[in-house]
Amino acid sequence: MAAASSSDSDSGRAESNEASSKWLDAHYDPMANIHTFSACLALADLHGDGEYKLVVGDLGPGGQHPRLKVLKGPTVLTESPLPALPAAAATFLMEQHEPRTPALALASGPCVYVYKNLRPYFKFSLPQLPPNPLEQDLWNQAKEDRIDPLTLKEMLEGIREKAEVPLSVQSLRFLQLELSEMEAFVSQHKSKTIKRQTVITTMTTLKKNLADEDAVSCLVLGTENKELLVLDPEAFTILTKMSLPSVPVFLEVSGQFDVEFRLAAACRNGNIYILRRDSTRPKYCIELSTQPVGLVRVHKVLVVGSTQESLHGFTHKGKKLWTVQMPAAILTMNLLEQRSRGLQAVMAGLANGEVRIYHDKALLNVIRTPDAVTSLCFGRYGREDNTLIMTTRGGGLIIKILKRTAVFVEAGGEAGPPPAQAMKLSVPRKTRLYVDQTLREREAGTAMHRAFQTDLYLLRLRAARAYVQALESSLNPVSVTAREPLKLHAVVQGLGPTFKLTLHLQNTSAARPILGLLLCFLYNEVLYALPRAFFKVPLLVPGLSYPLETFVESLSDKGISDIIKVLVLREGQSAPLLSAHINMPMSEGLAAA
Repeated sequence: MAAASSSDSDSGRAESNEASSKWLDAHYDPMANIHTFSACLALADLHGDGEYKLVVGDLGPGGQHPRLKVLKGPTVLTESPLPALPAAAATFLMEQHEPRTPALALASGPCVYVYKNLRPYFKFSLPQLPPNPLEQDLWNQAKEDRIDPLTLKEMLEGIREKAEVPLSVQSLRFLQLELSEMEAFVSQHKSKTIKRQTVITTMTTLKKNLADEDAVSCLVLGTENKELLVLDPEAFTILTKMSLPSVPVFLEVSGQFDVEFRLAAACRNGNIYILRRDSTRPKYCIELSTQPVGLVRVHKVLVVGSTQESLHGFTHKGKKLWTVQMPAAILTMNLLEQRSRGLQAVMAGLANGEVRIYHDKALLNVIRTPDAVTSLCFGRYGREDNTLIMTTRGGGLIIKILKRTAVFVEAGGEAGPPPAQAMKLSVPRKTRLYVDQTLREREAGTAMHRAFQTDLYLLRLRAARAYVQALESSLNPVSVTAREPLKLHAVVQGLGPTFKLTLHLQNTSAARPILGLLLCFLYNEVLYALPRAFFKVPLLVPGLSYPLETFVESLSDKGISDIIKVLVLREGQSAPLLSAHINMPMSEGLAAA
């Protein structure tokens, strides 16, 4: 009976959690064997039948055997191998002809593979880069058998370390070989032309001339050689080329290519560069303190995830708007757009198995998953408009559907003014004295201000007179000549009748030491006795404070105190360089007696 009641309570708790959740659990397969990231996920109606499919650029387990997968519901519809690891996947319209079925673009290595109706349609390859002339000359010598493989390896290693133009793939593969394999490699490849090819690091789409959802779009490519390329959707020619200071890894675009557009590129150097139409170089730069892990545009705000477990919001001109700290590291980010309610939010998959949804810096929802999520995609899937697709670190697939009655409410966020601002203060009632004083200040305000100014001027005058009197009576140590930059400070310690007198003498010059100084005490011999009233000062090094100690014995039994004058003299001169007056305290022992 106890076991039965426990199981009933667990099932009841699960039902209540599901009822309070905004999501319906459509599918979960921990063994789906899908290893990808958010940039390689895309949703599109590939056949024009109203049934949206999921396109996955799968890296394969351990980065081996990459494949292109198309899923319909929870099952894999088609699967085909890829020649290299995928970098990004996107769907776009190439033309306005009917039926208006979107094409699929998959960036892999140096190529973009375009599919229509899931059939290969076009292959675009990045233009080749000019090879290193020194590398070309070395392979020409190897072709004519004028250089042996070992010397070729040493020369190529020297070029790789010093040259600005990197080596080709052929040379890099040659440098990885063992000595026994070099000769066969050279004989096989020495007659081939040296080719230096870059690869695609990121890809997105940009509307051509209309902002409609079904308008023709261009492909925007980021390459390893720090360039951005915009491709024509029909001829696949390069419409424009832009240069960046670093390699782009995340792209976000807005606008239309023929009208006006903004392009934000997060790069490997930890900066985000913003470019506009007809600008070959970045117009704005956002400097991050750490590396970016995601970039999402929410309306006019750029939301950036960093390796410091935080989200940052920036304007398109680089002004920082807000920062939100995450409870764990951010693994992936993507956009959540609920068109029926006009909502745009950012989704962040965390290493602790949470998916957090934010609108600006306000937390809207938290989804907890059995494993850490590595990719996110939200949109129409099948015939459901608001479907969330997630893949996990272990290769699992999670599909959730947003309830039609779900409304995201800001909970736990920090948007808007703090709650304390709306609290009413407990202000006491105005007393009769306060009202009378207010009336008096209102009627006699001018006279009160004049009286205040008069008192302030008198205070300043008395302070200035006291300062002048102190300077004239030499109560503070002041140098009488600028040729000897000296500073003297005296400290008297003890209760009496014997006092300890410590003089701190300092050379305040920048680099010149001072020699040949004497120290002399002038005092009333009836009241005080010193063991030495005259002694030499050692060499004064610039910047150091030298403590000079002596003892003063009070001889009077009447509790009388006097001033002891200290003079700093130069040998052979009678005029003092520095003087100070020390007010000796009254002896406590004699006063008590």
